[in-house]
Amino acid sequence: MASNVVVFQTPAKATAGPAVLRLMLTDFRCYEAARLEVEPAPVVLTGPNGAGKTNLLEAISFLAPGRGLRRATLREIDRRGGVGPWAISIELATAEGRYRIGTGRDAEGESGERRLVRIDGAPAKNQAALARLASFVWLTPQMDRLFNDGSSTRRRFLDRLVLGFDPEHAAQLSAYERAMRDRLRLLREGGADTAWLNALEEEMAAHGVAIAAARREVVACLDDACAAADGPFPRARLAMEDEAGLLLDQMPALAAEDTLRHRFAAQRRADGESGTTIYGPHRADIAVHHVGNGMPAALCSTGEQKALLLAILLAQARLLASRRGSAPIMLLDEVAAHLDGERRAALFREILDLNTQAWLSGTDAALFAGLRHDAQFFAVADARIQRSSVHE
Repeated sequence: MASNVVVFQTPAKATAGPAVLRLMLTDFRCYEAARLEVEPAPVVLTGPNGAGKTNLLEAISFLAPGRGLRRATLREIDRRGGVGPWAISIELATAEGRYRIGTGRDAEGESGERRLVRIDGAPAKNQAALARLASFVWLTPQMDRLFNDGSSTRRRFLDRLVLGFDPEHAAQLSAYERAMRDRLRLLREGGADTAWLNALEEEMAAHGVAIAAARREVVACLDDACAAADGPFPRARLAMEDEAGLLLDQMPALAAEDTLRHRFAAQRRADGESGTTIYGPHRADIAVHHVGNGMPAALCSTGEQKALLLAILLAQARLLASRRGSAPIMLLDEVAAHLDGERRAALFREILDLNTQAWLSGTDAALFAGLRHDAQFFAVADARIQRSSVHE
C-alpha cells in the first residue's frame, strides 16, 4: 500500500483552542493512505481543483457529529478500488488534554451507513460525544445557496451552530426525530395504541421544547454579536421563524411542553393522512437580513450572501471563544478567492486574533500571502501532500 506521509514542525504560534495535530486516512475519497502532522496553527492547503484539498477538510469535519461538510452517504466516501471501508484517525489537542479519535464506516452493519466512533480506543456511546471535545465551523462553496435553498438546509446549518454551545443538542435532535418517525409509522399503519402514541408525543414535546429553546438562545446571541461587529463584513440580523418555538415567548417551558403535546395529539389524523408531521420544531427556519441595505439575505447578490454567511460564522467563533474559553476549529474551503483584498485581510486578522486553528484551501497560494508568517503551507496534487510555501 502506498503511503503519503507528511510531518511538519514549525515554531508557529500555538492556539488556545482545540487543534488537530495528526490526521491519518485510509481509503478515504481519493486517498489510499495519508498521514499529515501539523502544529496547532492555521493550515493552508493549495493545489489544482480535484487534487484532494476538500477531502482533507471533509475528513476533519468528521470530528463533529453528523455526515461531514459534504453530507455524503458513508458509502460514497469509500475510495474507488479501495480494499475496505474508509477510516480516519486523528490526534486532537484540547485544553483538557490530547485525544485519539478514530471514526469510519461500519462495513459489518446491515445498511453499511453506520459510522463508528472510538475515543482513546474505547467505543463512543454515540456521535454526540465528539461535540464535547471540540467545536467546528465550516464554509464550503456548496453553502453559497444557503439563503436560497429550502428551510431544512438552514436548520442543519443552525443546528451545527447550536452544537458549538450545547453538545447535548445532537442527542436532543436524534431523540426527537426518532420519536417523530416512530409516531408517524404508527399513524400510517393505523390502529395504534393510544398510550403508545401518548408516550411518543410526550417525548417529542420534551425534546422539541429543548431544541427550540437552544436554537432561540443561540440566534439571539448571534444577532447581538453580528450587530456589534465592526469591519468590512456586512452586519447581519438574525431571527427565528418557528411557530412551536413561539410558545416559549408566551409561557414557561413546562407549559410549552404540554401545549406542544396537545397539538401533536390533535393533529394525529391529519399527520397520518398526509404522511408527515405538519407542526413542530422540525419546521423551523432562520431569517437573515443585510443590515446595510435592509434586504433579506436571499435577495442579496451572491457575493454579499457569502460575506453575510462568513460574518455569521465569525460571530459564532467569537461567541464560542467568549463562552467556552476557546474558538472553534474553522474549515474554510475556497473562501479567499471570493473575497476582495480588504475582506480577505480582515478574515486573516480575525483568524489570528481568535488564536484558533483554521484550515483553508484554495488553488492560488498567493491569495494567502497575509498568513505567510503565521500559517503552515502544504501543496496538494494527485492525492499527495507536501510541504510548500506561499510562493509556490
